[in-house]
Amino acid sequence: MAHEQVSIRTADGDCPTHVLTPDGQGPWPAVIVYMDALGMRPAVVDVAGRLAANGYLALLPDLFYRSGAYAIPTPKEAFAGGDLMKIIGPLMAATGPGKAAEDTRYFLDYLDTRGDVKGARVGTVGFCMGGGMALAAAGAFPDRVAAAASFHGGGLASDKPDSPHLLAPRIKAEVYVAGADKDPSYPPEMAERMEKALADAGVRHRCEIYEGALHGWMKPDFPIYNEDAAERGWREMLALFKRNLG
Repeated sequence: MAHEQVSIRTADGDCPTHVLTPDGQGPWPAVIVYMDALGMRPAVVDVAGRLAANGYLALLPDLFYRSGAYAIPTPKEAFAGGDLMKIIGPLMAATGPGKAAEDTRYFLDYLDTRGDVKGARVGTVGFCMGGGMALAAAGAFPDRVAAAASFHGGGLASDKPDSPHLLAPRIKAEVYVAGADKDPSYPPEMAERMEKALADAGVRHRCEIYEGALHGWMKPDFPIYNEDAAERGWREMLALFKRNLG
């Protein structure tokens, strides 16, 4: 597998981005990975690497680029410290579903310059903070995003003007939304609102709640990592992309 680090110019600056590709010459279908709120780190790059190992070109942008250089403790340290939001709050405030959707235009433009990308349509996947971004990208670029997955995403159907569920009528992708059990950032009433928005818009979708899994269960470096639930999530994700991207 090849691993490149590139800089993608957006309207707001230069976005450091990891590009991981399978062995061989390609071309391969592309998947854009939207990170969680603990920032760029080896575990997030490993997600992109696993996608590459399964035959996809994985584009992993650092969505905190607007904040310049930043440092976040390891997940174990961050969760144990009790002041996590003091650390990541300002970084999260500089991005969001709307801004990530704007950034996606430049990510797609970059992919269009590569000769090793197969086809114009891509997949998106996001985790925690990135879950809503992956869905927002599908709504912002309905003719480019063929499949979108959100894992333990928060605020997917809120009262904010850039809430991802508001874009459901524009989505042409197949959507998979996996929520955590007892997740305060995605309570049952929000899950119902998300499901209704997708159903009312006629979006091909499946929304599930993983019983017994906690917010962040997909990430191996999180203290609440749940291997069984994570592997279930990976099976669903790869099946989604295979159906829609090949």
